[in-house]
Amino acid sequence: MKLHRTIALGVILILVVSCSTGKTIIGGPISPANLKDGTYEGTAGSGPVRVQAMVSISDQKITDIDLIEHRTWKGGAAEGIIPSRIIETQSTKVDVVSGATMSSVAIMNAVEDAIQKAQ
Repeated sequence: MKLHRTIALGVILILVVSCSTGKTIIGGPISPANLKDGTYEGTAGSGPVRVQAMVSISDQKITDIDLIEHRTWKGGAAEGIIPSRIIETQSTKVDVVSGATMSSVAIMNAVEDAIQKAQ
């Protein structure tokens, strides 16, 4: 009985940790002086959401964001909005899309990951 309880608690702990939202946005305003022109890949996840992004830098600015992969449940609305907000503001910390918070955060963090590689 004690072993079953220990196993059950372990399974619950694993589920809680793996389903955490991970809503921390790691980015912020981009310093153009540090960016090298080119195309860079970034990846990130937030809970069950996974994003792979290709970020193009030209003249030390983000000029294009292509989402190569976006595994999500309901966060599809973030795909067309978050990349354009990032390009417009030149920041990887923008307002999230209501109802697509995890996808919004994962996209921002994937772009930030790519930006780190461009410095």
